[in-house]
Amino acid sequence: MSTTPNKKVRPESRLTREQYTQLWKDSRLSIPPLVRIPAAAATAFGVGMTLGLAHGSKMAGLRFRAEHAHKLPTTTTGWYLYHKSKNYHLALGGLKEGIKVGARLSFLSTTMFCAENLFDVYRGTKDLVSTVMASLAVAGGFSLWNRFSAAETARTARKGLLFGLAYGGIQDVVSLAKGRPVGYITFIRKHIGEPTQIPDGAV
Repeated sequence: MSTTPNKKVRPESRLTREQYTQLWKDSRLSIPPLVRIPAAAATAFGVGMTLGLAHGSKMAGLRFRAEHAHKLPTTTTGWYLYHKSKNYHLALGGLKEGIKVGARLSFLSTTMFCAENLFDVYRGTKDLVSTVMASLAVAGGFSLWNRFSAAETARTARKGLLFGLAYGGIQDVVSLAKGRPVGYITFIRKHIGEPTQIPDGAV
């Protein structure tokens, strides 16, 4: 008599079409976190790569000129090899700096958006407050990692605050335009915006 081993049936975790549509509708900028965070990381890497390429190639060019200022070529072949070597150093220096800056910005962006999503889940609402908290947390961690002085830490925190207010405000404007509730605005309307009710019988 043969026995068939019991197979555990995993519950279906796929979203229905309606749930999937609602997820996109309720997310920040109408983009779910699993799409928004990688997209932000890729965009940050692209921006950092561009800035790093420009800055790195410029610095590599200046460094190359300084290192070879005392032995400039005197022949046509020598100048050809000089410029060929210089272009190689420009490309290599720009690529190294671009990857470094791109990776740094991508990491900071991923950390910031992950922290923002964690605050959204913890608070149960998506608004500017979570964005500001995430920006300040990342700015504080960045300052601590680099062992900034008190003045540099305050400057970094101020930049993080300004970024959080600006980016969070843009997201809240988009949310309001799409009819999604914004936590602090709902709170203000509920507790401050309600008209004062006059008790029955009062003159």
